[in-house]
Amino acid sequence: MFIKNRREPMELLILRLLNARMSLNASQQQQYLNLKKGHEGEIKFDLLLANLHSKFLILNDLLLESNNTIYQIDSVIITQDALIPCEVKNYEGNYYYKDGNFYTCTTEKEITNPLHQLNRMETLLRHFLQKHGFNLSVKGYLTFVNPEFFLYNAPQNEKMIFPPQLNQFVKNLNMKPSKLNGWHQKLADQLIKAHISESPYTRLPAYHYDQLQKGIICVACQSFILTVDERRVVCDQCGHWEHTQEAIIRSVEEFKLLFPDKKVTTNGIYDWCQLVESKKMIRRILRQNYQAIGYGQWSYYE
Repeated sequence: MFIKNRREPMELLILRLLNARMSLNASQQQQYLNLKKGHEGEIKFDLLLANLHSKFLILNDLLLESNNTIYQIDSVIITQDALIPCEVKNYEGNYYYKDGNFYTCTTEKEITNPLHQLNRMETLLRHFLQKHGFNLSVKGYLTFVNPEFFLYNAPQNEKMIFPPQLNQFVKNLNMKPSKLNGWHQKLADQLIKAHISESPYTRLPAYHYDQLQKGIICVACQSFILTVDERRVVCDQCGHWEHTQEAIIRSVEEFKLLFPDKKVTTNGIYDWCQLVESKKMIRRILRQNYQAIGYGQWSYYE
């Protein structure tokens, strides 16, 4: 049973919008693609864990601090007698293992060893449990979710779960006896309480309002080539459509995400959306969906 669902990282949300509205350099583009691929892999893993029986508690996307060190847990499963943290990797292509390290076959460059990440996470999680008075064993797994991933010379390491083994991994967990009680729920509540909502490692490029392309973005293909009327917004590129009010509200939320310090005003959203011809319609939608602060030309919405 999922008791903490996964959310798309704020860093990824903003980078996706910036990628559509400005030119990212090669490094920023790679950062965006890496985050996107990683999140897609975690969603795949969530779909797999959805097959677990309700006798387990599952928490996703935890950011914790132990021993003055901040660390992330992609997924953690609470069972009767163990805590199972899972490090999810969506690697694609061919890699090889040599002298305790991982290398890409195409470039032969060494990559960060995900087993080291897992071992570090286990150690810090044990410290967390001890600090808060929970006596559970910790056994983590490094899970590779992409079916197009292959690791040559893979060690016989019981901590690594490869794509063909994922279904069996879930089956084995389901066969594991597990009777949870209030003590386990208390542990889950403590983990959620300790979760750090804003990551200190977020890295975003500098940007300003005048630098970004204005307009409503197609939610399906990120195109700006849209036809807008009072009822519908239709993408001329992929054909996707949505109600005009939904598209404007989505654009307002994007504006708020990108510019949290700017006030939401009728004129501001009119300029941000570009294709909407009627300021009256924007004002009406803002009044219906947000709280108006102030009066006349000084009014804004929250």
